[in-house]
Amino acid sequence: MKRDPLPAAMPMPASGVPLAAGWRTALPALAVALAIVIACHVETAAAMVSIWYRSVTFAHGFVVLPISAWLMWRRRDALRAIEPRPWPIMLPLIAAAGVVWLAGEFGSVNAVSQTAFVAMLILTVPAVLGRDVARAILFPLGFLLFAVPVGDFLLPTLMDWTGDFTVSALRATGVPVYREGLLLVVPNGSWSIIEACSGVRYLIASLMVGSLFAYLNYRAHWRRWIFIGLSAVVPIIANWVRAYMIVVIGYLSDNRLAAGIDHIIYGWVFFGFVMLLMFWIGSRWQEPADAPEAAATAARRTSNDVAAPPARRFWIVGAMVGLVTLAWPLVDAATQVSERPTAATLKIDTIPGWRAVADNTGFLPHLESSTLLRSAWQRGSETAGLGIAYYRAQNKQRKLASSTSAIFRDENSRWVRTVVSQRRITLGDSPYVIAETRVRAPGGRAMVVWEWYWINGAVTSSNAVAKARIAWSRLAHHKDDSAAIVLYAFDDADHHAVDTLQRFVHDAWPAIDAALTRAAGGQ
Repeated sequence: MKRDPLPAAMPMPASGVPLAAGWRTALPALAVALAIVIACHVETAAAMVSIWYRSVTFAHGFVVLPISAWLMWRRRDALRAIEPRPWPIMLPLIAAAGVVWLAGEFGSVNAVSQTAFVAMLILTVPAVLGRDVARAILFPLGFLLFAVPVGDFLLPTLMDWTGDFTVSALRATGVPVYREGLLLVVPNGSWSIIEACSGVRYLIASLMVGSLFAYLNYRAHWRRWIFIGLSAVVPIIANWVRAYMIVVIGYLSDNRLAAGIDHIIYGWVFFGFVMLLMFWIGSRWQEPADAPEAAATAARRTSNDVAAPPARRFWIVGAMVGLVTLAWPLVDAATQVSERPTAATLKIDTIPGWRAVADNTGFLPHLESSTLLRSAWQRGSETAGLGIAYYRAQNKQRKLASSTSAIFRDENSRWVRTVVSQRRITLGDSPYVIAETRVRAPGGRAMVVWEWYWINGAVTSSNAVAKARIAWSRLAHHKDDSAAIVLYAFDDADHHAVDTLQRFVHDAWPAIDAALTRAAGGQ
């Protein structure tokens, strides 16, 4: 009996698994659709890469795409057996992700825009290739979310937790310690808990590597979720132990060890040891991987046993993805505020009862803005500092409430934050809650810092509210003029700084508000 050759539409690859007929059209259509999504959001993609490049915390973003591609390649036998079939039901979800992206652009919230961008890329795959294909590579697709540089919002909480554990452990082991917020003082030195001590780097790295380990080594979903949960808990606890051991080593060695570069090296060596130990323990419950033939057979069962869809369906759905994606950048461009000179005229000549003096505090808030006003004012023996960072025609590099435009930058600030809290004050006739931070200089002098935002006449101390107001201003095609206001005064043993700032803000707010209103009305 003569054996008929395989049809040309289904070539037999080296693995022995026939290729479903629809792939020859589906892959080019998918490539074009993904290219359109990237082209429409090229600035968002470039911003992500820029963060990967400059931030140690998010440098892992460079390997996320290669790892995801490798994971998909491992599933190639299963994918060959699946007949791709467009799934237009994904189009409304892509549109929803576009709305989220637009909201992130309006509010200049990079994490929101970048997450929505990656979500659009992920959703494009099932839209063009179908549900069965997406199910077969669900984890590799979801793994792409690790490319989004997000996690900074955890810093304050993780820093507090690290301080709580370190102090408790020191006292439990007989080391006397005094704590003032994030500043720890032992008999032969002091230690400050800065952002690098929060453990967020360890947490993000552990979650990514732990998720990959769980996917590759376990088949049961409950085993995977347990290990992923451990990947989140273990690095947090390990960071607490690391911080405690650094202080203890410094205390016992009279600060000859665990300081400077060996502080950093010790931290990563300890973290690496903990992760290796966790993976070694996890490998004891490793489950065997599915054989390629079994995976292909299972995939073939999940695929619809019908003829391949017409080639034009892939291109139609791909084109619809492009149209849905393009709509939101066009809306963003249409609602851009007309260009105005970025420099604003910001001037305060007099404050009743106070006289302008030279600012000798040495306190330099890190604020990247279009206009920056710094001054100091004195009444009798009281002195208060004032800083106003004014923002106009905001963009991704210069915007209100940004991580790159913050009052304190731990890596280059000589001021150590000790207590972060809130305080209720009165501006004009209205009460507001503002942010209050107590800091200490290396020489030991303490300072109280107040900060809040002004957005087109509205006052808030919330980053989220500030971003929402700016987004609404852009949506309504209004100006995005905003300002960050900082007041500061040295504190003493009797804690007079708060009284000084309360008197100063009562007398100075009318002049500050008037200066901001004039700047917003200027061209």
